[in-house]
Amino acid sequence: MQTHPSGPQPLRFGAFELDLRAGELRREGVKVKLQEQPFQLLAMLLEHHGQVVTREELRSRLWPSDTFVDFDLGLNKAINKLREALGDSADNPRFVETLPRRGYRFIGSVNETSRSPNPQSNEFSAVEKAAETSQLSGKWRRSLLSLISVSALLAALFAFNAAGIRDRVLPQRGASKIQSLAVLPLTNLSGDPAQEYFADGMTDALTTDLSQISALKVISRTSAMRYKKTDKSLPQIGRELGVDAVVEGTVQRSGDRVRITAQLIQADKDKHIWARSYDRRVEDVLALQGDIAGTIAQEISVEVKPQERLRVAHPRPINLEAVEAFLQGRYHYQNALDMGAHRGAEKAREPELKLAISFFQRAVAADPNYAPAYVGIGEAWGVPATFPYPSRSQEQPAKEALRKALAIDPTLAQAHVDLGRIEFREWNWKAAEQEFKSAIELNPNLASARIYYTHYLDAMGRLDEGMEQAERAKALEPGSDQVAWQFYCRHQFDRFIEMKRGDIARHAFGGMAHFDLGHGYERAHMYKEAVEEWEEAMTIWGYDNLAENLRRGYGIGGFRGAVRGWVAGLEKLSKQGETVHPDLMAYLYSISGEKDRAFAWLEKSMEMHSSGPSFFKIDPDVDDLRSDPRFADLIRRVGLSP
Repeated sequence: MQTHPSGPQPLRFGAFELDLRAGELRREGVKVKLQEQPFQLLAMLLEHHGQVVTREELRSRLWPSDTFVDFDLGLNKAINKLREALGDSADNPRFVETLPRRGYRFIGSVNETSRSPNPQSNEFSAVEKAAETSQLSGKWRRSLLSLISVSALLAALFAFNAAGIRDRVLPQRGASKIQSLAVLPLTNLSGDPAQEYFADGMTDALTTDLSQISALKVISRTSAMRYKKTDKSLPQIGRELGVDAVVEGTVQRSGDRVRITAQLIQADKDKHIWARSYDRRVEDVLALQGDIAGTIAQEISVEVKPQERLRVAHPRPINLEAVEAFLQGRYHYQNALDMGAHRGAEKAREPELKLAISFFQRAVAADPNYAPAYVGIGEAWGVPATFPYPSRSQEQPAKEALRKALAIDPTLAQAHVDLGRIEFREWNWKAAEQEFKSAIELNPNLASARIYYTHYLDAMGRLDEGMEQAERAKALEPGSDQVAWQFYCRHQFDRFIEMKRGDIARHAFGGMAHFDLGHGYERAHMYKEAVEEWEEAMTIWGYDNLAENLRRGYGIGGFRGAVRGWVAGLEKLSKQGETVHPDLMAYLYSISGEKDRAFAWLEKSMEMHSSGPSFFKIDPDVDDLRSDPRFADLIRRVGLSP
């Protein structure tokens, strides 16, 4: 092994010491045998401790382009040798952490053996000694010390960027160009799948804190979570989400301690900007997320308004039992949301919702002043996860829970969104608009606020304003299809079809994308294509008999035969006790020419306060019924008359 005649002092980590000048790794003073490649790898990781060293950086430095070896095999072998020498583990690392598809990071504490615990005082003493040994006069010595004091003051001002001095004097770093980011799902390193809820909760908390900063565009949790355990590269993720940077990291919980690592990466260049590891007590982790958000904002030189700084600070002490229960509740509620429209999902969804509510109630019992738990209760009771909607008898208790949350913490934007959704469903239009506006004012980055404000504007027939909000929603949640529906409502079916084909190509929205595309084709009079898409949707959702009804009906009677076969199958399911959406039934009867049956189902929709009546003004699905006097009466009852 080669030696290094010059270089920095030995580096200590744990019981180990790496001596670059001697070319040795020692454990408690005893030399550890380590081959050259793993030794150089360790040296490089220590040089950048706390930061990610990418595979490309390792390749260029340790495996030159003129070295004809299998890089992946060589790197894996070197990492395994290094871990073996350190007694480290890939599954539960103390020193070398693997970041799949990206590289490695040294996560242990590192100290130079010669480093003084107070380098500033050492530097000051060295200068003072130099002044004495050079036999400077007292006057010159005082001048020199004054200069040092001023320099120290300026250094402090620069460090804290007081009054923006650093930004005005120094050129901006590349990171200052970052104006948008996404928080990718934090990886659970606890080795316990039951702790997945905790890692997801930490991801949500960090996303929420960063989204409070209005000068920064933060992608929604919904869009970012699609990249959980993905194989896609960071540049590809950045392009798909339309962001300048991503935050990624890990969560490792053991007993009452949590270790969180976070790093900020410039997405297009896969370039590391900032990284840090934190060890905290579990009860301190929510405050820690605020600290991380503030540090990231400072690192990329984005303005944080005073009121935003207060929201992120989490000054209120937390009750650990309440937080644990709340995070469990959010995890199960999200499971219910993710179950989609597949046949049989309702039976599986119901226990998840009940479990979520029980955890939220447990959180309230542990801490009656923990506002997020009331938001969870209000959302689960009063906001539909999927069809069928919650009983309307739950809406008033849901409102009370959400208002309780806002009484405790008036800054909770999501509580306003959920209240607005209930008011919207009850056709209380002014109240709904005010809630959505309040949510946007509190958190301009909250995608759900933009999405449901879009719904309100569309319902009012204010389509230009709706398009503006839909585009903002899509910027925050790239997976949103709000813009597509703006084209549908404007009868621009060619644009709607184009966007829905794009959804299918990127495997977004599952069966719903095919279902929606069928609507677009039908309105554009492309009937064969419409039937094919509806067949595909029914098959994906597990309704094979309905798909067969469509195929057989089309073969016998063309498009109308297909629709009649489909609607007959749905009627049969309804009589068997399965839930059938009244808006779909009204639409199918209207396009098959059976208006009386269509209006009978619209009456059921009105009784349920389903989604359809809210959009009577602009929804192309009811165009075939607009000329009927009964339709004008429906619009009047919904409160949408001119």
